[in-house]
Amino acid sequence: MELVTAWRPRVPGIAEVFHAHFVEHAYPPHVHDAWTLLIVDEGAIRFDLDRHHRGAAGASVTLLPPNVAHDGRAATGDGFRKRVLYLDTTVLDEGLAGAAVDRPGVDDPLLRRRIHQLHLALDAPGDELEAESRLALIRQRLRGHLGPVPPAWGPPAAGVAGGLRDLLDARTREGITLTEAGALLGCHPGHLVRSFTSTFGLPPHRYLVGRRVELARRLLLDGRPPAAVAAEVGFHDQSHLHRHFVRHVGVTPARYAAQGGVPNTLPSAR
Repeated sequence: MELVTAWRPRVPGIAEVFHAHFVEHAYPPHVHDAWTLLIVDEGAIRFDLDRHHRGAAGASVTLLPPNVAHDGRAATGDGFRKRVLYLDTTVLDEGLAGAAVDRPGVDDPLLRRRIHQLHLALDAPGDELEAESRLALIRQRLRGHLGPVPPAWGPPAAGVAGGLRDLLDARTREGITLTEAGALLGCHPGHLVRSFTSTFGLPPHRYLVGRRVELARRLLLDGRPPAAVAAEVGFHDQSHLHRHFVRHVGVTPARYAAQGGVPNTLPSAR
């Protein structure tokens, strides 16, 4: 059975997310105006890229450059299941296409894991900052596979981290993209993520979620309903609040709110 899911996320640099399970479908030769970042979850794919025979399967990562002809079909009768990100040329410069034509397959378990984590973030509406953070690290790693990595530009790590924390604190409810923060602080988004993580011990998206959960706790104890709290503190919806609240606090928002004003019944230490 041929199954396809596609959407355009609200993440700068990602033109489309495409998940597919194909058995009989074969792509004719075609080109994209974006980079194709592909992982295969089941089966294997055969494809020709610029008249060279290639393949994709298992733990490898495949990166196809823009405006270079390629096709694709299942390598066996069982078909394949794949997840694809179409990345525009603000993420990777089109001048790197030649290196990708020569080496479209990358054996890098960490890169593949990060791409998987990015897909999970993209599946969850409201986690756009996490997705943008993960994309920044993926871009850096891909850039390293395609050629020499230019030095990161930006101020010292501690100053960048403190500046980003101030922005996240000031815009906890409405949020901010790494692209916007990078422009305000004068550095690349990848440098932002690395600096913040090394300084504070957690990436910026987790810091922002934690701040939102703290705000939600106060409002819930004030008697506000969870759906209203979710919207007020910046979560996408009530289920988004629920997922992160349980992870941080250990109980659902509704159960937490129900305990508001109830004295602690745990025995005190003597």
